[in-house]
Amino acid sequence: MPTNILLASEALAAGQVTRRELARDYTKLFQNVYVRGGLKLTAQDKAVAAWLWSGRSATVAGVSAAALLGSRFASERAAAELIRAHRRAPKGIAVFTDTVADRDVCRIGSVAVTKPARTAFDIGRRHPVVAAVQHIDALLHATGCRIDDVRAVAGRYPGVRSIRRLMTALSLADTGAESPTETLTRLFVVAAGLPRPVTQIPVQDADGRVRYRLDMGWPDLLVAVEYDGGHHWTDPVQRARDIERWEFLAEQGWTVIRVSWTQLRDQPNTMVRRVAKALGVAPSVQVSHASLERCVENLHTRRGGQ
Repeated sequence: MPTNILLASEALAAGQVTRRELARDYTKLFQNVYVRGGLKLTAQDKAVAAWLWSGRSATVAGVSAAALLGSRFASERAAAELIRAHRRAPKGIAVFTDTVADRDVCRIGSVAVTKPARTAFDIGRRHPVVAAVQHIDALLHATGCRIDDVRAVAGRYPGVRSIRRLMTALSLADTGAESPTETLTRLFVVAAGLPRPVTQIPVQDADGRVRYRLDMGWPDLLVAVEYDGGHHWTDPVQRARDIERWEFLAEQGWTVIRVSWTQLRDQPNTMVRRVAKALGVAPSVQVSHASLERCVENLHTRRGGQ
């Protein structure tokens, strides 16, 4: 447990800090919960702080559990999510009174946390589909949890609310996504009606060794899509590696559509058209950031999702 987070009543009683030190060196986060001044609060810190606020009686759940389980897609700005009997909570904590079986809870240190499959089950029901898929992708990638594991959890909680939203998110999730922006890129592609890409495609050299792995693509057509973060455009060493990579892939016959954050943010349809042209098909839907949520929900409906 982070030593920079403490329960004031316990710390004072144990002589860990004085009242003067508490006032001078710490900042109140929740009732009776303080963090050391100047601490760059993380989603993990906030999750532990919320658990302490509960008197150690709650189970950390949802995106907060995902953060403690190793997901890199977690923000300290989001409310910490807990499961407990009483819903009243301060700003910055979201409490759910759901039933959670002992088999779906683990301990990280002394903190009670929902296991990965149960965590994905909760995220998929509580968050908009696009955000849920991003969170679930990151969680599955971090933990090795499988989509079928999440479906098995759903089967143990019949009649829960928002199960359709969960199933939509699971139908779109992919364990191969290595970042939320890769997930977002994939969602734009499938929401536009293009074929669903395969993720983490191995490309071998002449000796049969895997030389590279492509973010996503269509191996039968030798078309790939790669999301390149900022360092791919600004770091000279990375750029030199990328040039070598592009040359090798071109020699193997691959067409690689590179996507930047600027294009994904401002011109997602341009990216979709580039992919569609390489695939030799036409998008069936024009998708924007404003319409993406509706489009992915409709996609699941058109495919007969339950």
